[in-house]
Amino acid sequence: MSKQTQPAAKAEPCCTPLVREPLTEDWAGDLARMFKALGDPVRLQLLSRVASHAGGEACVCDLSVGLDLSQPTISHHLKVLRESGLLECERRGTWVYYWVVPSALAQLSAVLGSTDVSTTQLRTTQLGTAAPAVPA
Repeated sequence: MSKQTQPAAKAEPCCTPLVREPLTEDWAGDLARMFKALGDPVRLQLLSRVASHAGGEACVCDLSVGLDLSQPTISHHLKVLRESGLLECERRGTWVYYWVVPSALAQLSAVLGSTDVSTTQLRTTQLGTAAPAVPA
C-alpha cells in the first residue's frame, strides 16, 4: 500500500471583508451604488424577478406584470439597476431583455458574508421578531 497525503482542508476566512479589513475607496463606492439601488423595494423586486426568471433573463414585458407602476417608472428603476452594475440588457426586436450580473451579486455576497440562515429566520429577523420555537 502506498501512503497518500490528504489534501489540506481549505481554510475559510474568519470573517467577512467588511469586518476583516477596511474597504478601499473604489470598492466602497461600487458597493454603495449597488446597495443604494437595492434600497428601493421596487428595484429589489425587479432584481429578484429577473434573477428568478426561467433561463436567467427576463423580457421587460414580463417584468411589468403585477406591478402597479407605469412603464416609464419601471424603465427608470431598471435603468438605475443597470447603472449600478446589477443588471445588463440587450434589445431584441422591440423588447429589451435583462439579466443579473453574477459578479455584482458575488461582490455583495462577499462583503456581507454568507450564513446558513433559513428563509423563515430571515423574515423574522427582518421584522424584528423572534423565530418561533421548535418543539423538541
